[in-house]
Amino acid sequence: MTTTEDDKVFVDTNVLLAATDTSREKHAEAITFLDEGLKGEIRLFVISQIFREYMVVATRPVEVNGLGLPLLDAVENVRKFKSFIQMLPDDDETAQELLSLISKHDLKGKRIHDANLVASMARHGLRILKTFNRADFEVFAERIVVV
Repeated sequence: MTTTEDDKVFVDTNVLLAATDTSREKHAEAITFLDEGLKGEIRLFVISQIFREYMVVATRPVEVNGLGLPLLDAVENVRKFKSFIQMLPDDDETAQELLSLISKHDLKGKRIHDANLVASMARHGLRILKTFNRADFEVFAERIVVV
C-alpha cells in the first residue's frame, strides 16, 4: 500500500482514553478508529507526551477524573498501543516550531500541550489529527485538519 497524507493520522490522548473507558460517549468511535490503525488501513502516530498523558489519567483515581486503572494494566495498554502506533521523536526543530506557535498565538498554560502536538505534526509532515477536543485546536486550523 502506498502511504498518502490522508492515511497518516496523529492521535490525541483523549482517543486512547475513550478506547480504554467503556463508559465514555466516544468509546465505540475510538475503538473503530484504532482498529483501522491496527489493521493497517491508516498509519497512526503519537509523541511520548501522548503516552505520558494517558498514563497520568489512566492511573489517576476515578474520584479526581481519572480511570483508576491499576498501574500494570495501564502499562500493558500503552504497550499494546505502541504495537500499532508509531512514536515520533522530539528534536530541536520541534522545539523551535513549538516556540513559534506559542508566540504567534499567545498561548499559556495547558494550551502549550496542544501546541506541542501541532509542532510535532508540522515537524514530521502530518496534517490530520484525531481528537475529541476539536475546540482546543481551532486556533491551529491553518496548520492541521481535525477529524
